[in-house]
Amino acid sequence: MKKLLLIVLIFTFSACSKEVEKNSMSDLIETVMDISARQYFEMANKLESEEGRLPRTYENGEFKTSDSRWWTSGFFPGTLWYLYEYTNNDDLLRYAKLYTQRVEREKYTTDNHDVGFMLYCSFGNGLRIIGEESYKEVLLTGAKSLSTRYNEKIQLIRSWDFNKHLWQYPVIIDNMMNLELMFWASKESGDPFFTELSVAHADKTINHHYRDDYSCYHVVSYDTISGEPHIKQTFQGYNDESAWARGQAWGLYGYVVMYRETKQQKYLDHAINIADFIINHPSMPEDMIPYWDFNAPNIPDAKRDASAGAIIASALIELSDYNLGEKSKNYIKVAENQLKALASEAYLARPGENGNFILRHSVGHLPGNSEVDVPLTYADYYFIEALLRWKQRFL
Repeated sequence: MKKLLLIVLIFTFSACSKEVEKNSMSDLIETVMDISARQYFEMANKLESEEGRLPRTYENGEFKTSDSRWWTSGFFPGTLWYLYEYTNNDDLLRYAKLYTQRVEREKYTTDNHDVGFMLYCSFGNGLRIIGEESYKEVLLTGAKSLSTRYNEKIQLIRSWDFNKHLWQYPVIIDNMMNLELMFWASKESGDPFFTELSVAHADKTINHHYRDDYSCYHVVSYDTISGEPHIKQTFQGYNDESAWARGQAWGLYGYVVMYRETKQQKYLDHAINIADFIINHPSMPEDMIPYWDFNAPNIPDAKRDASAGAIIASALIELSDYNLGEKSKNYIKVAENQLKALASEAYLARPGENGNFILRHSVGHLPGNSEVDVPLTYADYYFIEALLRWKQRFL
């Protein structure tokens, strides 16, 4: 029976891949969601008995896992929540709860800034979808833990604690993604501190992370006495002055969230400027799935990053909501092109392959030769999120 189902799914995949340009978005979303639900069910099933383990990637034929300490731990349960939301399948619900619980201990984490990724993608989605009251305590405790990394003088949440010989107070653009948890915490607790620190962080990031063309640095380290930058560089991009693709995506998504939560025009303007930089960059390929760095030296032979494409697509769909006239229409068109590309045979994995991850061809940390041209949980998460956002808005 299992073999027959796999044959049916592979046949469906082949039909989807060949007809993706002709299919309506409704057909595309239905097909991809069905395949993704099966892929993630199989992945959850094979790790169920391995207590505390979560999927990380599939590399050189090896399925690699992590415990909850790895920064991506919240994305797998988050994707299970999204797939349950679409399918209403009880097996996916059971697995979403199981793998969400495997991340709970991160509510006490104070030694990195990724608590938002870990908890809001998992417990946050669970709370939103099934209203599980116990999840509120986890999220509030996590927000308080994350807030301990905020320095009132510097007015930023510290990202990393390593490379202390080089960085005094490093802040990476990825940190913008953790502010969504803080806004939720302010609304839930009634404490404005979480919102105030998010606004301060976002404002100082605009001032010091962004160049005149609205591209951003990956890492900015601040002098702990003056509170001003002393180093601007990259850690995962091509070089210090390049535009690392996923970093641009994190910034875009983060400032869309900032506008949603504050309705301050400066954040909408900044999100638009970032979006336009990304979309109009001369190195952006025709399918709108960027190279891992917009300034990679070997374009057009450089690696693509499906994760950056998925994050950008999800952010653009929300950005298009904000009555921007022709820009909104363009953002929708770009996001549609990205989703069709990711749903094509070029990126979408065949059922039963790719370690049961959904997307192929993402880049984690190329300069460190880590997770290069592999599936990644956050690529899957934002791809499924983008498809659901499209469905909710346009179908």
